[in-house]
Amino acid sequence: MHLSYARGHSDIPLLDETIGTALRRTVARFPDREALVVPHQGYRATYAELWREVDQAARALIAHGVRAGDRVGIWAPNRFEWVVVQYATARVGAILVTINPAYKAGELRHALNAAGVSLLVLARGFRGTAYLPLLDEVRGACPALRETIVLEDDWSRFLDDGDMVSEHELVAREFALRPGDAINIQYTSGTTGAPKGATLSHRNILNNAYFSGLRAGYSQHERVCVPVPFYHCFGMVLGSLACIAHGACIVVPGESFEPATVLATVEAERCTALYGVPTMFIAELDEPGFDLYDLSSLRTGMMGGAPCPVEVMKAVRSRMHMGEVAIVCGMTETAPLSTQTTPDDPVDKRVSTVGRVHPHVELKVVDPETGETVPRGVAGEQCTRGYSVMLGYWDDPEATRRAIDEDGWMHTGDLAVMDDDGYLSIVGRIKDMIIRGGENIYPREIEEFLHALPAVADAHVIGVPSERYGEEVMAWVKPAAGASVSAADLVAACRGRIASFKIPAHWRIVESFPMTVTGKIQKFRLRELAAG
Repeated sequence: MHLSYARGHSDIPLLDETIGTALRRTVARFPDREALVVPHQGYRATYAELWREVDQAARALIAHGVRAGDRVGIWAPNRFEWVVVQYATARVGAILVTINPAYKAGELRHALNAAGVSLLVLARGFRGTAYLPLLDEVRGACPALRETIVLEDDWSRFLDDGDMVSEHELVAREFALRPGDAINIQYTSGTTGAPKGATLSHRNILNNAYFSGLRAGYSQHERVCVPVPFYHCFGMVLGSLACIAHGACIVVPGESFEPATVLATVEAERCTALYGVPTMFIAELDEPGFDLYDLSSLRTGMMGGAPCPVEVMKAVRSRMHMGEVAIVCGMTETAPLSTQTTPDDPVDKRVSTVGRVHPHVELKVVDPETGETVPRGVAGEQCTRGYSVMLGYWDDPEATRRAIDEDGWMHTGDLAVMDDDGYLSIVGRIKDMIIRGGENIYPREIEEFLHALPAVADAHVIGVPSERYGEEVMAWVKPAAGASVSAADLVAACRGRIASFKIPAHWRIVESFPMTVTGKIQKFRLRELAAG
């Protein structure tokens, strides 16, 4: 009997270095090649120019009292400064806390306090939301936060402060760092509970970036269009860091995703690779005038973050010239990738599976009840082990123990099937986490918010299939006695108080819920009723 276990190749050794060291080496190899292009800000930098700005920002962080291990938050959409801060914090050993640009006041407060952020770099706002009033609302409740730097107002002065710190001081700090040091906290719903800070090391994310690019065939000639957000592993690790690891150019089409802008940027910048969750590719293919864009420079890219429909994958390969596009799969807690298709894989495997195990990583599929590894072709929970598994959830050892077992296996919560050739297919999730267009949403967080509304007696949230987003959020709500409530009322109550992607798209106002004999809500029945 062939069991559902696979170990990735290890013929190419892991990088045993820090992110700063990797960047330094790439700069030395390709100083005059373009490293970062951000058309919406009129920004272009070669590797030598990017290094100088990162160097200045790193010394400015030291000037502002940032020590190794301090948490520096960044709350901004995709901008060139985001990338500069990413590498400046890595060089001084500060732990970068990436904060979702869509967060509202309560979510911001949770992230700042849970990570103990002492310095916050932020934009003025995003998509009509002004950040400074939200920050003012929570700042008194965030005792660790001592300083903020607003990109549009303070960036130049901040960089100037780097003159107060010598290059020798920065280099001494940088070379005291170790590859296993924590360098990044990303907030994720994980496999259980409310958002937790997945803590990742230089070794975790640098190697995952390096091997993802290696599998995609990246070289210094790649120009990678990255419309996915930098606050997420997809943008920060597979986008920015994978380019740095291979000397490629990062092309940022906009602060956030707009399909026409992405297509125009690919054409103007002659991009060779394009990233996105399936929703993004669907929107690009549906964009009016799609056929007028010259996408002939495209060769490859990465699609992940949600289940990738086979027909969409076929259209991307044929209509967008992305014959070598990879399907990638993983989670923030595994830095992120565990599997990836390659250009050499058979076409049917590249459009219908999430590929095979990554180098230096182990995968197994286990019976969720017994923990025993199941035979090939049988569904079970996917578990991952290796260098990529996070250090743990920040300041939450109990949640860490629930996620990573004593043998080092990260229990992903994904239901997967491994075929006879070692290719993995994701068939569902054990837990209730919803993945909407690449965003991880945990129902409990929304339920708790709805429960706080006076007109709501009880609420339960599920994910329902969506052609556009993979899944959408649906809320079943029981009104409080004597209260009258509509879907429009509930949407209005959510708007501005929870991130827009978490606001349910579908509502069902009910008098009762299907329950077990012991009084537990049967969420599977809610899904069945929703489908009916």
